[in-house]
Amino acid sequence: MLKGLLVDYAGVLTDPDAHLLYDYLRAIRSGGTRTGLVSNAPGATSAVRHELADYFDTLVFSGEVGVAKPDREIYLVAAERLGLAAATCAFVDDAARNVRGAAEAGMVAIHHVTMAETLEELAVLFS
Repeated sequence: MLKGLLVDYAGVLTDPDAHLLYDYLRAIRSGGTRTGLVSNAPGATSAVRHELADYFDTLVFSGEVGVAKPDREIYLVAAERLGLAAATCAFVDDAARNVRGAAEAGMVAIHHVTMAETLEELAVLFS
């Protein structure tokens, strides 16, 4: 059973229909699913952190943890910060190599192409 959802920022949360994923994140988080952002960005300002706080339990930036996607370690760090085993987490990214990295870390990995497809897959996985 999946208990955590991790998502990439650039390409996923910047998708033109990202508001639909933000709504989904808020809904599943309120239902007890743990959520996290995993990004290869150097870090985030306090304003960005505050903006994302309604959607994520943890924010993992490669520049802050010293390891970047697709290295399996960044996914393991994110799962650990959620208090979950990697096998109980799903990860969404638009870059195939990052999806492979998450799968190698033991997560359910979803390749984001369109928001409709991603949300359909998430609905199946988290139902």
